[in-house]
Amino acid sequence: MAETRPCYITTPIYYVNDVPHIGHAYTTIAADVLARYWRLRGREVFFLTGLDEHGQKVQQAAAKAGIAPQIHCDKLAPQFSQLWNTLNISNNAFIRTTDPEHKSIVQRDSYTGWYCTFDERFWTEKDVESGLCPDCKRPVEQLSEHNYFFKMGQYQNQLLDHIKQHPAFIRPESRRNEVLGFLQTQKLGDLSISRPKSRLSWGIELPFDSDYVTYVWFDALVNYMSALEYLPREKPIGHRFWPATIHLVGKDILTTHAVYWSTMLMALNLPLPETVFAHGWWTVDGEKMSKSRGNVVDPNKMVDSYGVDAFRYFLLREVPFGQDGDFSQSAMVTRINSDLANGLGNLLSRTLTLIERTQGGAIPVPGEVGAAEHELQHAAVTLLNEALSHHLEQLEFNRALEAIWHVVQLANQYVDKTAPWALAKDERNAGQLRTVLYTMAETLRCLSLATYPVIPKSAQSICSQLGISTEFTSPLLSNTIEWGGLTPGTIILKGPSLFPRIETKPGVQPVSESSVPSQPTSAAPPSTATPLATPPAATPAATPQITIDEFMKIQLKTAKVLAAERVPKSEKLIKLQVSLGTEQRQIVAGIGKKYEPETLVGKTIVIVANLKPAKLMGIESQGMVLAAGDADVRGLLTILEEVDPGTKVK
Repeated sequence: MAETRPCYITTPIYYVNDVPHIGHAYTTIAADVLARYWRLRGREVFFLTGLDEHGQKVQQAAAKAGIAPQIHCDKLAPQFSQLWNTLNISNNAFIRTTDPEHKSIVQRDSYTGWYCTFDERFWTEKDVESGLCPDCKRPVEQLSEHNYFFKMGQYQNQLLDHIKQHPAFIRPESRRNEVLGFLQTQKLGDLSISRPKSRLSWGIELPFDSDYVTYVWFDALVNYMSALEYLPREKPIGHRFWPATIHLVGKDILTTHAVYWSTMLMALNLPLPETVFAHGWWTVDGEKMSKSRGNVVDPNKMVDSYGVDAFRYFLLREVPFGQDGDFSQSAMVTRINSDLANGLGNLLSRTLTLIERTQGGAIPVPGEVGAAEHELQHAAVTLLNEALSHHLEQLEFNRALEAIWHVVQLANQYVDKTAPWALAKDERNAGQLRTVLYTMAETLRCLSLATYPVIPKSAQSICSQLGISTEFTSPLLSNTIEWGGLTPGTIILKGPSLFPRIETKPGVQPVSESSVPSQPTSAAPPSTATPLATPPAATPAATPQITIDEFMKIQLKTAKVLAAERVPKSEKLIKLQVSLGTEQRQIVAGIGKKYEPETLVGKTIVIVANLKPAKLMGIESQGMVLAAGDADVRGLLTILEEVDPGTKVK
């Protein structure tokens, strides 16, 4: 069961042009859970996070503040490192791309294109629509300048082969299909890896041309290797930990990590990371996070209000990792009260209270065990030896927590069924009472091991209150866990409630501080925004007619499905990534009762291409899928022949 391979886990290096928010916390907490888990399993872990401090956005932010870029970075950087301390993040190193030791490196050409300052990248003419960046929808400007280029396109086929041969390289499956679709429909061009100092002075100077600085992404991605060489205070450890075990990224930077970084490594003849995992985004009360709306979630405030472990638990329990999720304080309060306070916290409290009252505060010697005890014993050791590893190694954090709380629920049911408070009233039941109390306490010991990666402070508190000293930095899960590790006679140290219940009051405000009302997440969308055209329930007296000119306003096109996944909390909605040949779109369609997402990938369907974008459960849909059916979907409109994506339907 013990793992001997070194484990290298990274988060993105976050832009230092703003304060940290829930998105930064989410990725870093997930990485921390993996790091803590693998250390328990006996693997040597190197966990890297840090900051990307170069580029035009940082230079502009510094200029706006009237200070030098380095001073601007030095001012904001501590907010991230302090937050990681608040969130109990166990990173081994924290890299800043302004560290003197951090270096970068590649052919010169002339380039004219549309440049987006916010994304710090060039776009081609076909990418730009109405003068806006296709990613952030901000205005672009046309630039013509000399730059150095990395011949990225020559590695396209090699990268395609690697992705096909290594199913776990890009995860989840929907993101893998997205990258495959991109590489199979788009030709990779050369990547501009420099910026002239005359336009951008804030960056790492090219070692072979002092008139240029390195393109921020080319500089930033190198951090995953450079950090291994100079951040450890002992001897260099790069070769021992490379290739990276897992890069955790948000879905918005998947292309840079799965394509740019991969081809860079191929050019250097270096092995690619084992996995690049792109998780989803958080909305807030059904709306996109935005400074103008005042609904950006501050992790520090959440920790101050609800506690660090409750915040960590909620982020990883609420939404399957890899999918988009919605954050609301009311949902978090519900989780805290039902799962943490009434579940785990209540189990610990009632166990210690009964041991204190009936056993003089000492863990009792168990008596004869029966079927009920065997069931709980089996559930606890199976959780530690099988279920936990299965789910965490697949990055199924919510499933791992479901498995843990299944045992919590079984334990509380066991307490209710055996009623130890009633057993304590009759001396003849003393042996059975000791068995029940020992079973409860030993279950809690097992639960402390299982919960430690996600809620480390609470896991340590459980052990302390049980009176045991547990070194969670040691490989406690490197061997098979056996029942009975808690020594009878151990004196408990009952402390404060693990998770006090939060009393809710009518009219609690949502996370958003703005006056804009939050959008409902389960109500049916208006008819103009439905993903499928559905006729009215009652047959109209006369079918309305339209002219040929009115019909010609509707643009019907073929689209190839690149990726599909269910929308969380909806049994009907599926989110599709589709190719129209010259562009890729996201469409939300109400076809989930008829189709499983994986059966849709590769199909050529028909969509309304000029429908105004609309939000369904907080997710933008850029078109409408056509299907047959009345109240229920009976079939998609698909194309029998081989037709290029984007072909007009008439």
